[in-house]
Amino acid sequence: MTYRQTLAAPAVCAGIGLHSGERVRMVLQPASAGSGIRFIRSDIDDRDNRIAARADAVSEVRLGTTLQNDAGVTIATVEHLMAALAGLGVDDAVIEVDGPEIPVMDGSSEPFVKLIRQVGLKSQSVPRRAIQVLKPVSLDLDDRRACFMPALKPMIEIEIAFEHQAVGRQACVFDITPEIFSTDIARARTFGFRKDYDALLAAGLARGGSMDNAVVLDDTGIANPEGLRFKDEFVRHKALDALGDLYLAGAPIIGCYSAERPGHAINNMAVRALLEDTSAWKWVNMRDGVTRDMAMAHS
Repeated sequence: MTYRQTLAAPAVCAGIGLHSGERVRMVLQPASAGSGIRFIRSDIDDRDNRIAARADAVSEVRLGTTLQNDAGVTIATVEHLMAALAGLGVDDAVIEVDGPEIPVMDGSSEPFVKLIRQVGLKSQSVPRRAIQVLKPVSLDLDDRRACFMPALKPMIEIEIAFEHQAVGRQACVFDITPEIFSTDIARARTFGFRKDYDALLAAGLARGGSMDNAVVLDDTGIANPEGLRFKDEFVRHKALDALGDLYLAGAPIIGCYSAERPGHAINNMAVRALLEDTSAWKWVNMRDGVTRDMAMAHS
């Protein structure tokens, strides 16, 4: 993937929003080289309905990542789709949605991966650029920690800990390639605790949530009759969420993102902290060999 990629043709899907509970239709459209990822709220026509997929456009991080433009138009729960775009290497796309939230589908990125692969990808004539991490950038948020570190390739390292017996402490480390993402990360579903459901509904959240689109944990264990897709599906989904949030940097990140107990808030804070420290990263062209400078530094 040395040149920017977009979709070879439009791709369409429909479903309900995890938190809004509203049925929405989404169309992924090809886009010109260098335009990046943009959302369009096709149900809004009285003001600017275009929303850029950028870290500085994040307006809400409670149980999902919401983007907002200067006109106050929002699109919610973008992280699973953004993870699929990141994992498959889609640089430029227009995403038209006729509602306030990306459809949750089955709670993972796999339906989006299948959708994109059905139409295929098209290589463009513009070289693909990446953000290469040059030095560590770290931050803490309560009991959470996140750090970007130099590495020879895109990597992610996640650790979580929950008191629930079905989760406990889990950790994962992945190189990020289309193959590894599709096989080991994309299928991991979002999860929630049955004891929190009433409170979430009262807060206007999880209105579309069910065992069709989430792993539900109750007092006895996994409530879903089909069980888990991976023994450590929970930490894999946290890696999926993080990849989607990190892609709001606007380009792949050549480096290792290491996080303990990550969530959307610290993921977004980490991306902003990295981008704000211009001595901590540089642009590189993928076709020039993103690891050349790093390899020479370690030789």
